[in-house]
Amino acid sequence: MIDVNKKYKVVISGGGTGGHIYPAVAVAQGLQRKLPHVEILFVGAEDRMEMEKVPKAGYKIIGLWISGFQRSLSPKNLLFPFKVISSVIKSLSIIKEFKPDVAIGFGGYASGAMLYAATIKKLPTVIHEQNSYAGITNKILKNRVDTICVAYDNMNKFFPERKLVKTGNPIRQDLMQVDGLRAEAFTHFNLSPNLKTVLVIGGSLGARTINESMLKNLNKFSENNVQLLWQTGKNFAEANHVSQTGVNVQQFIYEMNLAYAIADVVISRAGALSIAELAQVKKPVILVPSPNVAEDHQTKNAMALVEREAAILIKDSDAKQILVDECIALVKNEAKQVQLKNNIATFSMPDAADRIVTEILRVIEER
Repeated sequence: MIDVNKKYKVVISGGGTGGHIYPAVAVAQGLQRKLPHVEILFVGAEDRMEMEKVPKAGYKIIGLWISGFQRSLSPKNLLFPFKVISSVIKSLSIIKEFKPDVAIGFGGYASGAMLYAATIKKLPTVIHEQNSYAGITNKILKNRVDTICVAYDNMNKFFPERKLVKTGNPIRQDLMQVDGLRAEAFTHFNLSPNLKTVLVIGGSLGARTINESMLKNLNKFSENNVQLLWQTGKNFAEANHVSQTGVNVQQFIYEMNLAYAIADVVISRAGALSIAELAQVKKPVILVPSPNVAEDHQTKNAMALVEREAAILIKDSDAKQILVDECIALVKNEAKQVQLKNNIATFSMPDAADRIVTEILRVIEER
């Protein structure tokens, strides 16, 4: 039996994008709720966003000298084998010093090195796959780890069936209940409670195609009495000069609970974390999958919803021509909104973090 009063040590690895980092943090918080004396150490990739985001969440993190293999011909690829070897050696050193009871991986190259080292040391290991199409790191680790937590059905085409547990994707606690925040949210974002509101989110770094589609068609929102809350990301300076009434432009929205609270319709990329959040807050969404991701996994994520009439999909290549018109049409079609809301709600797994924690405790106990 797990002794909740024991000081267990847990190493958590993953990063590169918010889709790997935020679920990892949510599970760390879940572990702290279950094990009051737990000690958690994160391992990430040097110079990636986890080195900033994880300490902000209150956790210690160690960086590895690791980065992805470039799919195009690049001199950087010559360093890749040395980075992998260096990162595995450093991971072994971290394990020797920290002495974890279990290692957990959330994808990304740092996770690959850390979890590989953990299996060499025969530690209990759990990995989590956020997407409907498995990432290369987790596919490499599939035969070495104890348990594989997933968010979608039919993942046995990537992983051994006997290791699979469907847990869903963990999301932040502040998104569990947003319905009562509308009045506060309209005030916070200086928007009108009397107008329909479209929320545009392209991920933490933004999405150029979505941003350019908005900028090109801003007048259509005001012409149809629709207001816009628009997260551009930090790399879209073109939106800095926008001062149109009823348009609130933010580089990054930290208060996503408030943003979701006032959204009648959402436009979003199709990252696994975004979809998990949208399912929890039950919002009608138009998904524009990024074409710049491995194995086109965002399109596969989106299609899992589209096939159950839980979202609308617009290809990135079509967005500039039809995205805003389709959005305005959805804003005006309340019956379609209700259908999308009801169907996306079936994808919600609000206890995902606790389910993953249960699996982590199980593999510790079984060892």
